[in-house]
Amino acid sequence: MRLGMFTSCLHDRDLDGVIDVAHDLGLTSLELNSGGFFRDYHIHVSELLVSGDARAQFKAKLAGAGLALTALNNNANPLHPDPEVGQRHRREIHDAIDLAALIDVPVVVTMSGNPGAEPGAMAPSWVVSPWDSAYLDVLDYQWSLVLPFWKDAAAHAADKGIKLAIEMHPHLLVYNPPSLARFLDLVNSDAVGVEMDPSHLFWQGIDPVGVIRRFGERVFVSAAKDTAIYAENLKRNGFLNNLWRRNEGPDKVAFTGRYSANDYPEDPSYEFVAIGRGHDTEFWASWLAALHKVNPSIAVNIEHEDPHMGRIEGLQFAANSLRQAADQAGIRFEEPPPDRSQAPA
Repeated sequence: MRLGMFTSCLHDRDLDGVIDVAHDLGLTSLELNSGGFFRDYHIHVSELLVSGDARAQFKAKLAGAGLALTALNNNANPLHPDPEVGQRHRREIHDAIDLAALIDVPVVVTMSGNPGAEPGAMAPSWVVSPWDSAYLDVLDYQWSLVLPFWKDAAAHAADKGIKLAIEMHPHLLVYNPPSLARFLDLVNSDAVGVEMDPSHLFWQGIDPVGVIRRFGERVFVSAAKDTAIYAENLKRNGFLNNLWRRNEGPDKVAFTGRYSANDYPEDPSYEFVAIGRGHDTEFWASWLAALHKVNPSIAVNIEHEDPHMGRIEGLQFAANSLRQAADQAGIRFEEPPPDRSQAPA
């Protein structure tokens, strides 16, 4: 089992800077963003797709640093009805599959996507509780758009020997175990499985350990991110609080095109936090044990989104928490080479 990090939070550093952070934290795995909602900060996809020399230099850099590139991350909405987003994201997922095959990366992490409510729509529509038959009509339409793209993407990945790991993420069609099971049944490909990100499950009241057991070997890779639940805010506002706020400041996080990320409500019922700040060591020990049982060599990549901790601080806190949990579970993360400068190039 490898302990690593998803590097998008280090967007202000180049790849050498990311490697330095990984060394300082004793990590052995990297997951690099290759497109979708976020840019390819640390891996230049267009260059690597066409240049064998660039690929050789890139692979040698990581190998010499004693780091494994365990996944490319292309979190995206390939079913977005706005062509500015949907067309680009579909292309970038295909490019990520091609690049992963060329540089020996086993997994591409991505998302199911979410269409609009009807033909001609320009914005995605997430149906949460279809009590009215009109909402089931919307869902029927949305699910009818899954196969045209995903059958092709799954076949392309299978042909290239790449696994596609779907993250269950609210605001998309696949956001919980039932919608994931429906998606996997529809696409019907061994090349498609799960990225286990527990953070989005916690606030839905879903047990991540049970999800790992349910999907078993279809769990291809894992993101390590915690969720803090604020009980008093939850009592007042519930989980489905849509009072999120636009961020027009200097720290605004841009998505594709004209879209951007919003800020939490002022009194959030939950926030994503560093591992150990939402759930205790006992939980994380059971979570690691479940992952280890289905795949002893799985990569566990820390994803930092804690708004109350600095980026390096949050990564360090999460790494320490996971190591404590691994000790409690009797699991050993792969150790970095004693002298990374002597790692095989």
